[in-house]
Amino acid sequence: MPESEREFHRRVARECFNETWNYLDKKDRVEEDDRRMLHLAHASRFHWGFVGKPENLAVGDWQISRAYAALDQSQLALHFAKSALDICQKNDLSEILISAHEGMARAYATAKDYSSARNYVNKAREQLGVSDVDDEDKKIYSDQIRETEEMIVE
Repeated sequence: MPESEREFHRRVARECFNETWNYLDKKDRVEEDDRRMLHLAHASRFHWGFVGKPENLAVGDWQISRAYAALDQSQLALHFAKSALDICQKNDLSEILISAHEGMARAYATAKDYSSARNYVNKAREQLGVSDVDDEDKKIYSDQIRETEEMIVE
């Protein structure tokens, strides 16, 4: 693939990923916003499929899972969370494994399987504890884990 085409896929993947977060963070999403959020998340992952490393693929699947969880689509959230976890485990992606465990917890919480959700929250916290991440990333991961933990109603 020519470098110009590779750069196109990288740029579109990044732009779609970032725009997906705008929708995930939006408090008053309407149905059209939900559709756009899903299209953007899938488009990002699609383009990473051409030029991404395993890290990009795992994070892409994790973001798709998060979008489906935001829409209370637990089966699809779990499907993509499992994919992200599988990519992390096959490629020894210890830092991204934090998010993969958090994604599994969020998907299970969305499905109201609180026991499994708690199990994965604990795994995410354990992985964060042994990871070598800077303070800024540690806060981001901690906030994501805490947000997911708040979804667990036992």
